[in-house]
Amino acid sequence: MKIVILDGYTVTQQDLSWKSLETALGTAGAQLTVYERTRSEETIARCREAEAVFTNKVLMTAEVIEALPHLRYIGVLATGYNVVDGEAARRRGITVTNIPAYSTASVAQLVFAHLLNITNRVAHYAAANATAPAESTANATVPVASAAVSPSRWSQTPDFLWMDTPLTELAGKTIGIYGLGNIGQAVAAIALAFGMRVLAMTSRAQESLAPSITKASWETVLRESDVLTLHCPLTPETREMINARTLAMMKPTAILINTGRGPLVNEQDVAAALHAGHLTAYCADVLSTEPPAADNPLLTAPRCYLTPHIAWATREARERLIATATANLQAFMAGQPINVVLS
Repeated sequence: MKIVILDGYTVTQQDLSWKSLETALGTAGAQLTVYERTRSEETIARCREAEAVFTNKVLMTAEVIEALPHLRYIGVLATGYNVVDGEAARRRGITVTNIPAYSTASVAQLVFAHLLNITNRVAHYAAANATAPAESTANATVPVASAAVSPSRWSQTPDFLWMDTPLTELAGKTIGIYGLGNIGQAVAAIALAFGMRVLAMTSRAQESLAPSITKASWETVLRESDVLTLHCPLTPETREMINARTLAMMKPTAILINTGRGPLVNEQDVAAALHAGHLTAYCADVLSTEPPAADNPLLTAPRCYLTPHIAWATREARERLIATATANLQAFMAGQPINVVLS
């Protein structure tokens, strides 16, 4: 059996490897070829003899699938599987699997890393009190809250503390969560630990929710949230669900967080709200196009905090991803596939 990984580097980076998968396949006499990156025009040639293909972001379009006569299995190295043309896979009887819930804790953690950076101004104060420019700001692709100065601002104050911004306590604030899947529930649990009121826009019945989580309409979530965080899949209904109309319903003091999918928001409308002071901050780990185009309006918007799609990428989460990818392929080869999303 010939197996190809099309874009392995995004998973392994420089601290992990595919050794566990290679070992598992070696005992089965399978052949594994790993490409760090694959351009769309290279996909067919690289997969022509493959029976199994792993992809993270390389598109498995209908054209690609129809051109691969030996293909029986596609392993998506992520939870979302929109990179695969589902109809084409079904026509060919190809089994498609994903990696569910591997990054839940990591994504929820970044949600609060962003939120605490806003409420406690962590990056701002760390930079302002450094005696030399922070290494992390030297090659930043987005503006940071403030540049490091020398000497430290703290060392120059007559008081035991130095502060020049308001600080915000999360206890008692309302967080709205759109989507109460694994990640949404993890975010809710952390929010409750901070003493926040939790509103959820979810298809789940109220009686199935924890007593401390309140199901609410989308309009209620928009109007009452001090923090709104998005944890839903990208569908025709959710595409650009955050736009000029919905932003106008939100509190101008609200913080919007998006670790789901970039196109859940209309980026031009979010940038306009930030410029107009109708939104306190936008925190995102995802953009509509990645890497971003140079003219993306969010890159120059005030109080916009962007991280480069790293929420899922802790070492622990990537280790789980590799382990699950290995288990998925082994189960398929044994005739008992798991984590099947299309077949």
